[in-house]
Amino acid sequence: MATENVNEALAAAAAAAEVPTTESTEKQQPHKLERKWCFWFDNQSKPKQGAAWGASLRKACTFDTVEDFWGLHESIFIPSKLTPNADIHLFKAGVEPKWEDPECADGGKWTYVVANNRKQALDKAWLETLMALIGEQFDEADEICGVVASVRQKQDKLSLWTRTKSNEAVLMGIGKKWKELLDVTDKISFTNHDDSRRSRFTV
Repeated sequence: MATENVNEALAAAAAAAEVPTTESTEKQQPHKLERKWCFWFDNQSKPKQGAAWGASLRKACTFDTVEDFWGLHESIFIPSKLTPNADIHLFKAGVEPKWEDPECADGGKWTYVVANNRKQALDKAWLETLMALIGEQFDEADEICGVVASVRQKQDKLSLWTRTKSNEAVLMGIGKKWKELLDVTDKISFTNHDDSRRSRFTV
């Protein structure tokens, strides 16, 4: 499905969701996305002693239509509804949101830390990112694995995971586009998965 058509379908589905009618529901055919996506959930608030990282990670559901996306997002996958130390992930189907996954192993992540109006800003940035991903708005879409919303006591953030950590041109393209979509002036930074404490790029 072309990017323009996906974006039009997203807008149409959002409008339809506000004023649902039986007639429009019966006539409308689902709008297929370019690829399948999966929501994952991770609650680290009560980790079991000795549990490995990612032990609480669970796949929630898979979808491949605009309509399913809106139904899922609006009902359960909203970051501000999470308890502290919980994460929501949206990743391409077949890719686990773990550093060890082959699609993620040689990559890294762009991180946006939400500073002001935390919950409202986090939800807005999350939705904008989801729509950009499933709407194929990134030129480097094949190099993106997914996005994570992390809710913490003192700081909330979004992380956009990439397949590469060494192709600076691709990484900068992704980072600049994401910052443009988020419409923020704050710096966002890129780190490797294998060196997550050291920032390599900022835009």
